[in-house]
Formats: sequence, C-alpha cells, structure tokens
Amino acid sequence: MKKEIGLFLVFLFSVNLNADWLDVNMPLGVTDISVKVFGIHMLMFWIMVAIGAVVFGVLFYAMWRYRRSNHKNAAQFEENHKLEIAWTIVPTILLVLMALPASSLLKEMYDHEAEEGGIDIQVIGWQWKWQYKYLDERVGSKPLSFFSNLTTPQEQYEFNQATKTENYLLEVDEELVVPINTPIRFLITSNDVIHSWYMSDFAVKQDAIPGFINVAKTTINKPGIYRGNCTELCGERHAYMPIVVRAVTEEEYQNWLQDHRETAAQLAFLTEREWSQDELFAQGKEVYQTRCAACHQVNGQGIPGFYPALAGSDVVMNDKFKQIEILMEGIRGSQMQSFAEQLNEVEMAAVITFTKLSWDNNKMGSSEIVIPKDIVDYKNVDT
Repeated sequence: MKKEIGLFLVFLFSVNLNADWLDVNMPLGVTDISVKVFGIHMLMFWIMVAIGAVVFGVLFYAMWRYRRSNHKNAAQFEENHKLEIAWTIVPTILLVLMALPASSLLKEMYDHEAEEGGIDIQVIGWQWKWQYKYLDERVGSKPLSFFSNLTTPQEQYEFNQATKTENYLLEVDEELVVPINTPIRFLITSNDVIHSWYMSDFAVKQDAIPGFINVAKTTINKPGIYRGNCTELCGERHAYMPIVVRAVTEEEYQNWLQDHRETAAQLAFLTEREWSQDELFAQGKEVYQTRCAACHQVNGQGIPGFYPALAGSDVVMNDKFKQIEILMEGIRGSQMQSFAEQLNEVEMAAVITFTKLSWDNNKMGSSEIVIPKDIVDYKNVDT
C-alpha cells in the first residue's frame, strides 16, 4: 500500500514534467524509498508554489488596487488581532500537514531491522577509498572483502592535462555488486576520519564515523550502475572518493560471488608460486598508480613537507624488511596508513618490487626484489 501511495504522489505532482525539467530536478531513484522521497519533494514544491502565488498575488493586487495614482489613501491603524491570529494559525496548520507525510517517510527510512532473505554489507571509509565487506559471505574464516579505489587518471584532474571522460572522478577499480529486489542493509563506519556514504538514486546518506556504526536500508528495483560520492569533507582528496554500485539479477550476483570465491582460493597458490622480476614489476606498477601515486607522485618524488620521496630513499633501496613493516603497520602520527587489509600478499610484494626497480633506485642501491612469500613470512612472525 505504501508503495502505491508513493507512486501516486510521483504521478500526481510530476505528470506535466518534461525530460528537460527532470534533468535539473532531483533524481527519481530506483528504490521504493527514493520514489517516495521524490513524491514528498514534489508535494512540498507545489505547496511552496501555491503559497508563493497567493502571497505575491495579494501583494501585486494591493499594489495595483491601492496605488497612489488611483487616488487611494492608506488606512491608518496600529494592529489587527484577527489578521495576526490568521497569519499565525494558517502557517502552523500548513507546517503540521506537511510534517505528517514527511515524518512518516523518515520513520520508514530509519527502520533498520534486518529482513528475511536480505544481505548485510559493511561499508568502511578510509582516506580516500571505500572498503566493502559482505558479512553473509565467507572466504575461509573471513567475510568477502575488497577496496574500491578511484581510477580516473591523474592527468585528468591535475592541471587539466587530459580530456575529462564521461564519468570523471566517478569511476573505480572494483564496483560494489548487489542483487536487485533484495533487502540490503549497509552498516557504515570509518577507519580514520568522518566520511559520508551518499547514493542519491537509493535515497541513502549516512555518515561514516570512527567507532560507530550507522545503518541504512534499501531494496533496488532496477538493474544498472549507480554512482555517488563521499559528502563529508574528509581531507585534501575528499573529491576523489567515489561510490559505484552495480545492481544485477540474482543469478548474475551469485556468479559474481563464485568468481570472487575462486579468486580468493587462487591467492594462496599465487603466494607460493615463483614470480619473475618482470611479473612483479608490471603488477606493482598498476598497484602503485592506483594506490600510491596520488601521494608519492608518479615520478616517486613525493610532495616535500607532506609525503616523502621514494626515489632515492635509503629504505626503499636497501631495507626491504623495513619497507614491508611500513606498508603493513603504517607510520604513527603521519598520513601513511597500514595497507595490511588494503593489499594482498601478491600486490604488496609487487608494489615494493616496483619501487625498488623504478626511478634509478636499482642503480643506486640493491636490486633485490620482494616476493609474496616474504609478506606471508612477515605476517606469520607478527602473529
């Protein structure tokens, strides 16, 4: 019944809107809640239009009817109790009538109880990326988890060195994949500072606060790719923290889950196999450009006073164990995060090898590479 009321509101208040107007209006969205939000939005809009028409109509009529050129003299009075009561009671009644449907919708939006057949996804904000954990899907003893990073080339947003693409600053290396027609609960938190997970097409916006879990629920009705942003000023790269959700059918979702289970199972084999220097360098270059170049720069020179240079670094060239420790543990009191959860053993070994062999580091120091087994050994000792 509630869905039908929401659809009726949308039809009633947007029936005359053409495509051009919808382009500048708020999006209709692809969930039951977003449809109802749009209906409430249009209801309030037309109420405001009606109020404006009445107020300005009376104003313009009074200006015309009692204009000086019409030989009218203004009435002399100090107060009018009936008028004062009217302009207090009428707006109060209007506000109450407007608040009733809005409050009912807010109550529905903040109903966070789990639903039968639904899935729970933990959303964790990091500077400046999102981590997603599928709490109902296990890979070994841990939930299925991955990070979603911006993939827009740096040349597009640094000094306008390249033509911007259609999804400028709204493209990631791994999308959040969810099934349609399935209740989804997002358990939203943060690992560092306050972020905010916002998807306008779902009518979902929740702050990600360290130490707290905020909940948002949705059911997506239509397959597609939907894009959002972090809407909390979370640091210098706040604008480079997009959200991309791909909604698929249940069959496609199950296939995607199976692919990720197989990928996780293959990782154990990959850590044990022999890797050539060229293989590690190629994969490390890709990881570096996605995860490290924004701070340490493509040329490895860093940003003086903020991010240290990796080109010519004594640690990078000569102390692989220290470099592994820095990536695994981070550096307290600095912006260097721990990448223990963000990179797997192969990615971490590859990116360390890439930094050792790039920018003439291999000519000035040791050219010793790091293999995935080195990362596994570090984790075992640390455990």
